[in-house]
Amino acid sequence: MTKILVCDDDKEIVDAIEMFLMQENMSAVKAYDGAEAIAKLKEDNEIKLLIMDIMMPGLDGIHACMEIRKFSSLPIIFLSAKSEDVDKILGLNIGADDYVTKPFNALELMARVKSNLRRYTSLGNEVEVKENVYVTGGLVINDDTKEVTVDGENVKLTPIEYNILLLLVKNKGKVFSINQIYESIWEEDAIAADNIVAVHIRHIREKIEINPKEPKYLKVVWGVGYKIEKDN
Repeated sequence: MTKILVCDDDKEIVDAIEMFLMQENMSAVKAYDGAEAIAKLKEDNEIKLLIMDIMMPGLDGIHACMEIRKFSSLPIIFLSAKSEDVDKILGLNIGADDYVTKPFNALELMARVKSNLRRYTSLGNEVEVKENVYVTGGLVINDDTKEVTVDGENVKLTPIEYNILLLLVKNKGKVFSINQIYESIWEEDAIAADNIVAVHIRHIREKIEINPKEPKYLKVVWGVGYKIEKDN
């Protein structure tokens, strides 16, 4: 049974999510603040994903995510109130993978959980893949080992960042709109996708580009979308 860490200072929300997970044959590891979530994640290596509230007393979701990203690449889904748009973007920028706005629909939350689990599983060793190495200039993606290097230096990407970059590198020179990227990676209709995709693109650039403001690889085509430049 897949273990999901659920962290929210509202006990009723945690219990409700636990019920939704049980209906999907998953189990919940419960925490009620960021510090407790970090402790439980470190002591239980069977946890596969985190659902975490942004606003909590003590260590909030944003700072907990920053600490978690120092030792784990597990998918993180933020829960946020509608008034917390700035926090949503900050969360994505520091390593969260997705967010769901409160009050949330159980079906939507479970769909996002399953989608993020699929992406994380496909990034690991659980899925057998054929040898595929994609090269553009000094950027190399080995989809067999899921390693990314730039000029020989390893680059650490989250599962979503990796899948976005792989999509673009596999299709060098092709321009993908924000909606096309979102629907390919999140496997759902693109609704309010602009901020989510833009944050992940910016994060990728910060990791693979020497100067993100003058990118060598990941280019924007204004008014259209993004592409990986073809080799000269």
